[in-house]
Formats: sequence, C-alpha cells, structure tokens
Amino acid sequence: MPILDANVILRYLLKDLPDKAEEARAAVLAGASTTAEVLAEVVYVLAGVYKADRTMIADALGAFIQEVDVPHKAAIQYAFRLYKNRKLDFVDCVLAGYHHLDGLDVMTFDGKLQKALLNDPMSQDQAN
Repeated sequence: MPILDANVILRYLLKDLPDKAEEARAAVLAGASTTAEVLAEVVYVLAGVYKADRTMIADALGAFIQEVDVPHKAAIQYAFRLYKNRKLDFVDCVLAGYHHLDGLDVMTFDGKLQKALLNDPMSQDQAN
C-alpha cells in the first residue's frame, strides 16, 4: 500500500476536490500509511494556508491517524494532544511524544521543547 503524501491527506480531509477526495478515501480504506514528516506538512498547510485552529487540526488529524498506519502511532497521537493544548510547534510535539512514549533521547537547544522533555506536559494536564 502507498504512503500518502500531504496533498492526498489534505484532499481526504477537506473534500475540496471530490474526485481526488474519493481516490484518497479508497487508498485509506485499502490500508495506506503515512509518516510523521508528512503529517507535519499537513499541519503547517492547514494552519498557514487554511488558517485552521490548533484544535481543529489536532482533532481532524488525530482521527485520521486512526484510519492509516503510522510509525510510532502512540507518539503521534500524543503529539496531536500536546499540539492542541500547548503552544509548541508540531514537530516539537512529535519529539516530545517520541521521548515520553517511546523513550527516545532528544537533544535540543529550544527552551520550550527542553521544558516539555523534562516534565511530561500531558501528565500535568491530566492531573489538573
């Protein structure tokens, strides 16, 4: 099965080009996959071009990744929840997910990301 590119995912979500949206839907139903890199591009297009808010983006893509194969799926789900609730770039949210859920070490000079790596922001949100 193919790896879906950002433009395919956008057509699937936005349904702005019905023929392409149907092709994308067929690929999803047939078992397509995508990657964190592609999802990051979709996030930036939805936010930058379509001016979608963080909640809409996180909810739509969080639901979408339930329908396709994505490496590190739990970390990506975490990233969407974090993106929805914190003012971090999506890629930083993915790195925090890799760190907190997959146990991967992340090196950064970014202060916001360092803070998110030191203390799991999602466990703090759930405690409140």
